[in-house]
Amino acid sequence: MKDLNKIREEIDEIDRQMVALYEERMRRTTEVAEYKISVGRQVLDKEREAEKLAKVKAQVQAQENRYGVGELFEQIMALSRKRQYQLMNQHGQVQELGFRQVDNLPFETQKVVYQGTEGAYSQIAMQTYFGKDVENYHVDTWREAMEEIQSGEADYAVLPIENSSAGIVGENFDLMLEYDNYIVAEQMIPIEHMLLGLPEAELSDIRTVYSHPQALMQSIDFLEEHQEWEAVPVKNTAGAAKQVLRENRKDQAAIASKMTAELYGLKILKDNINFSEENRTRFIIVGGKKLRLDGANKVSICFEVSHESGSLYHMLSHFMFNNLNMVKIESRPIKDKSFEYRFFVDLEGNLGEGAVQNALKGLMEEALYVKVLGNY
Repeated sequence: MKDLNKIREEIDEIDRQMVALYEERMRRTTEVAEYKISVGRQVLDKEREAEKLAKVKAQVQAQENRYGVGELFEQIMALSRKRQYQLMNQHGQVQELGFRQVDNLPFETQKVVYQGTEGAYSQIAMQTYFGKDVENYHVDTWREAMEEIQSGEADYAVLPIENSSAGIVGENFDLMLEYDNYIVAEQMIPIEHMLLGLPEAELSDIRTVYSHPQALMQSIDFLEEHQEWEAVPVKNTAGAAKQVLRENRKDQAAIASKMTAELYGLKILKDNINFSEENRTRFIIVGGKKLRLDGANKVSICFEVSHESGSLYHMLSHFMFNNLNMVKIESRPIKDKSFEYRFFVDLEGNLGEGAVQNALKGLMEEALYVKVLGNY
């Protein structure tokens, strides 16, 4: 039996040769890229790659190594493609995305729409970002807010996209694809839910609680202490408060904000009932134009991949190869395609940076569908 150190020395020598051969192969990759640039050919050639994989697998003598050799050459060819995308960008073949860089968002005389009614958390997010003096109005649904942008009735919409405790607002992810609107900014709002009742009500009077489903979910620990109560979901938190005021019953309460209590003259029966003190909701500011602020450092994208093994990994590898930090990934089911999904990703970066351009070029060549949702 060989000495372990001797075996390791032999492996080191093989690895040295592999490194040298890899570098030689990548020099050939540069030549391939230069040719494709000169004739305008795409980087990805699926037929050629399939033939190459079949050929190298056929050369394997030990059958237990067939899978490993296939995977090795898949990685080598993927790295080759990524290097070619870099070279293409360096030669000016940059993916044109149509986003216009601006120093400030032009909202001084603009109109903003939010979903809900006065006192909703969306209104708080709007006032925090735009200021209390901005011209604004509200609609009943998130879809209506997107329609207002699409039609030109409003310049910006404020939409919740995720909560730190309750997760994503899936419908708004889907709406970002359905409409030709784009994220231009975001606003984080701390969520401090209060239990609100009529001025003469006491906690012991309550039997029914109204609120938005996410607010009910975020207050689940408190509600489970009062299992005799009926929790009833409604469209939004401020609407729940209005319902309590309108029906004028001591046994009804709403879960909403302190601002809502002050606005509708309701009594805070219990404050801070959401189960996490760090509970925050991220709102996106959506507009109808492709704008990106100077200094924007987050890119949101959506893409779809083929329904086959390894396809998601190959897409995500574009971010790894270009040293981009992926700060979020979410999946959403694709309508009319059973158990197939599209992916929403947030990256740190700016569309003007070479690394981001390289990754997006690779993604757009290899994914089934890609949309850049915003750079903000």
